Amino acid sequence: MPDQDPSRTAGQPAASGPSVVLAGGGTAGHISPLLAIARAVERRDPSARILAVGTASGMETRLVPEAGFDLATIDRVPLPRKPSLDLVRLPRRLAGAVRQAERILVDAEADVLVGVGGYVCTPLYLAARRRGTPIVIHEANTRAGLANRVGALFTQRVGKAFGETRLKHARLVGMPMRREVSGLDRDAARDAARRSLGLAVDRPTLVVTGGSSGALSINRTIAGSLAALASAGVQTLHITGRGKAVAADDGAPLAAEGYRQVEYVDGMETAYAAADLLVCRSGAGTVCEVAAAGVPAVFVPLPIGNGEQALNARGLVEAGAAKLVRDADFTPRWLEREIIPLLADPAALARMSQRARALGIRDADEAMATMVMEAASS
Repeated sequence: MPDQDPSRTAGQPAASGPSVVLAGGGTAGHISPLLAIARAVERRDPSARILAVGTASGMETRLVPEAGFDLATIDRVPLPRKPSLDLVRLPRRLAGAVRQAERILVDAEADVLVGVGGYVCTPLYLAARRRGTPIVIHEANTRAGLANRVGALFTQRVGKAFGETRLKHARLVGMPMRREVSGLDRDAARDAARRSLGLAVDRPTLVVTGGSSGALSINRTIAGSLAALASAGVQTLHITGRGKAVAADDGAPLAAEGYRQVEYVDGMETAYAAADLLVCRSGAGTVCEVAAAGVPAVFVPLPIGNGEQALNARGLVEAGAAKLVRDADFTPRWLEREIIPLLADPAALARMSQRARALGIRDADEAMATMVMEAASS
């Protein structure tokens, strides 16, 4: 379960604390930093009144209440990418969402609005601007989203996760993340982590994950590499993604010596501690967590979108802390040529870990909480 103050009861705000409204959602990439900022604010002032705002269709409807925070929702207003009827309807729909956002800010008596990006943020930024509510922004990606580019016009309190991100007024703070990850001691936690995941303590360990949505192409390559991995003495923990279990030709769950398949792990810090090497996508949150925890990684960026995932990984790759391979090139042959020799070289893995940790930023949640509290008292 996510960490939270046991003395806090959702729905019972303390009148003495600042009222902090946090906007963002849709994906874990937005929700995770939002929750990390919320927890850091609560540590600063346990009487703070915290409300998250998202849409009714995003992952926030599950993740925010699970974390112990209240959630309000407004209509989802995506920006059409090409001329269409939706573009004609955009001004009316946006105006309606701004009215909803303003009512939420008024009812919450908001002292500050914190935005982390996503569809929900633009109406909240516009409503906060109209109402005179101070705005604080965190941008998680190397390429800033439209909502945060709009919001950054209204505030000078802007944090970013990557130094190369171009966004007005932004300063580098890193990625807010759970303290279980930012404070992870992999060496101390390794044996217990492997035991808890059903792995042998003393074997080279490859952990593979495609993120919350899974990764079919990665799963196929791992399925085709099990014999080579087993022959090399490598044990593999394969986190396939919910509902994306990998099956053998006969339809039964894929099984092999030294191979364990699970759909998800509750708390990725356990997987990070267990891994000698991690194969994963390179979403912004994953890249920043890998750096903070010092996990040697092979990044396989999503082959869709604007190339952002490859940009996210660039700093670690250039520093020798990680490897990067195109999705189309991540084949069993590539794995046998590149990954198996690396797992047999503890010194190389140790160098990668040290270089990753040197680039990791582990106090972004506190840096953002400082901005929030300053804005709330301004």
